[in-house]
Amino acid sequence: QVQLVESGGGLVQPGGSLRLSCVASGSIFSINYMAWYRQAPGRQRELVASVIGHDSPNYDDSVKGRFALSTDYAKNMMFLQMDNLKSDDTAVYYCNAKIYTTSSLAVLNFWGQGTQVTVSA
Repeated sequence: QVQLVESGGGLVQPGGSLRLSCVASGSIFSINYMAWYRQAPGRQRELVASVIGHDSPNYDDSVKGRFALSTDYAKNMMFLQMDNLKSDDTAVYYCNAKIYTTSSLAVLNFWGQGTQVTVSA
């Protein structure tokens, strides 16, 4: 029906940068909401950044000023530019989207499979 695929994770040193991408494909009529979550080992999944339509993104306090969420709705894509990375940013990062599909009459919630980000010297 709809798939979300993340890419761009990897190993980076503290202070470094990574850019994550998420692409949605399938029976998409419109994307209402997109977000990045992360889950570190032994911790609950937490919201990192989110955006509703073309509004300004919202960020968790822990990443404000370091991370930037952007979208390209024409390509059904979302990005997360992560700068000045810290060891505490190490986690699996997940793409989340609420999408009105062409095969339903409701907005459905979708998740990607996750991409690992490791910040270590």
